[in-house]
Amino acid sequence: MAKAKIENVVSLSMTNLRILKITYLVFFILFVLCGCAGRQTPVNNIAFHEDEGKELHAYDWEDILGSGELIIATMSGPDTYYDFQGQYLGLQYALAENFAVQNGLRVRVELAHDEETLFRMLKGGDVDIICYLLKDSLLLANGFQPAGATDERTKASWAVREDATGLVAALREWYGKGVELEVERAEKAKMKARRQVRRKVRAPYVSRAKGIISAYDDGFKRAARLVGWDWKLLAAQCYQESGFDPSAESWAGARGLMQIMPATAAHLGLAEDKIFDGYENIAAAARYLRELDGHFSDIRSGQERIKFVLAAYNGGPGHVRDAMALTRKYGRNPHLWSEVSEYLLKLSNAKYYRDPLVKYGYMISSETYNYVISIWDRWRAYGGRVGSLGQKVGTEQKPEVPEDTHRPHRQNRYTKGTRIYGPDDPEFNRLNP
Repeated sequence: MAKAKIENVVSLSMTNLRILKITYLVFFILFVLCGCAGRQTPVNNIAFHEDEGKELHAYDWEDILGSGELIIATMSGPDTYYDFQGQYLGLQYALAENFAVQNGLRVRVELAHDEETLFRMLKGGDVDIICYLLKDSLLLANGFQPAGATDERTKASWAVREDATGLVAALREWYGKGVELEVERAEKAKMKARRQVRRKVRAPYVSRAKGIISAYDDGFKRAARLVGWDWKLLAAQCYQESGFDPSAESWAGARGLMQIMPATAAHLGLAEDKIFDGYENIAAAARYLRELDGHFSDIRSGQERIKFVLAAYNGGPGHVRDAMALTRKYGRNPHLWSEVSEYLLKLSNAKYYRDPLVKYGYMISSETYNYVISIWDRWRAYGGRVGSLGQKVGTEQKPEVPEDTHRPHRQNRYTKGTRIYGPDDPEFNRLNP
């Protein structure tokens, strides 16, 4: 009887041990499964897309339409893509934009410096199309499909991945119906219009004898205190920009006395309904010049820095920095405008604008180069003195005193009781709207 009880106890203990082992095993399996479920399976190539319950498939036209964005790769150049005063130009970019707009897409540009990088970007799925004309034979040899814009004479085309069959079909449906001629005509018209500013140019002087440059001299003097410049230099820049016409507007949308773009105006806190107000426009330009001055604070000479700031105001700080990088690369002084301006001009040459150091690509550099020279020459003609430049930004300038300020005005019966305004009187400028 006792022996039977002992056997029953042993049997029960063994059973409980088996149950305990099975329980531990179940918990371990559940733990592993939960860990796997929480881990994301990486997809290294965004050229592929995986939906739940579906097999991996190529990222194609329907996916691009769903994203709302067409990502293109290209190389910078006058016929491909470049930034001119905030406007994107270049025939290949214009064609890509036309294709995108017709399909309700926005365009994003990724720049490369060479063909190898273009191929790597497309193969890796970082871009949807190479919008740069490459030999069809080269594309096929690298496993790409020629599609989109084509040059029959040179047998060159844009490129897409072979498995993006929907995108290939959409491009072939779009191109070849005269769209290339239409876009090319529009692009040529833009190029011709790039120097056009709708304005009524005023005289460069109101009164040379009295030292009155414009009806806005008081505004220039106030702005000069913020920037730390000679007010005559601001006046010279204004004349270069708008000819002292407060309603001036360029083909690109730059507006007012200092030709401020709407996006820049918003950044500077200049309301859209104030952009054509002469004094408000000058004040906003002064804030932007001060901002650019800070951007180039590594240039210790204030006089030198002014030329860099003027160039950046016209051509963009990125292009000026590119020129500085090239100047340094070729063993010259990147903080001297006379040396940097040489390399700024070279940014119209493919040897230089496709240098890996250059981040912003091609530019119409002669316009920016001449912009700085023209302003400098006009400022000197206005009586500007080199020694007066380079004052610390934001400091108070000593007011200029005209030579005849302390000379008593002779009065007669016609002038008795009449106040005579001079160019330094704020009221004078309000008399000349």
